[in-house]
Amino acid sequence: MLLLRSGDPELWFIVFTSVKISVIATIIASLTGVPVGYLVASSKFAGRRIVITIINTLQALPTVVIGLLLYGLLSRSGIFGAAKWLYTPWAVIIGEAVLIFPIMAAYTLASVANADPRLRKTARSLGAGRWRESWLIAGESRFGIAASIIAGFGRAIGEVGIAMMLGGNIAGFTRTITTAIALEHNKGNFALGLALGIVLFCIALLVNGLLHLLQGAGRK
Repeated sequence: MLLLRSGDPELWFIVFTSVKISVIATIIASLTGVPVGYLVASSKFAGRRIVITIINTLQALPTVVIGLLLYGLLSRSGIFGAAKWLYTPWAVIIGEAVLIFPIMAAYTLASVANADPRLRKTARSLGAGRWRESWLIAGESRFGIAASIIAGFGRAIGEVGIAMMLGGNIAGFTRTITTAIALEHNKGNFALGLALGIVLFCIALLVNGLLHLLQGAGRK
């Protein structure tokens, strides 16, 4: 608690790095996951059930598998090795974005699929174009879409495996809250680890509180 009150620069830089990486990863994942979820929910096409199954399966994919695959792609001998992203914040951002993409897609898919079907019929009967219709459906599903973004951020900021494998836990560069907690535990520095754990708990509590409020608002 003394570390939290004293404004320890090392602690708060780790928190800042973790939040920054998670926010950027969430933005990237939302720009892909939300549209994919919407399109799958609102379209009828061959193989739709297979796509939904894949999205749901990806949510259960172990993080070490994602980390290993991306490590191979970003390593010096990998396809994207020339970019030299491995052991940089961008590697962690990419890993977290890949991790939370199916979460956002699944949340959005469920929200749009459960939207009142009369809204779509009404929009078409009034001559609304495709974009106007999509905007109305998105507005009806806004709480579910917002919940998908918040859930994705919550999952990203609590991730440790991908952050460790792709970021390398480099002090002042790629060290996040979760990787720092693991390191400080191994070093026996329980004070910093506990302080970071309290910060992470507060962030998780805030995220889950917002998620609960949005889910409650969406049911009204």
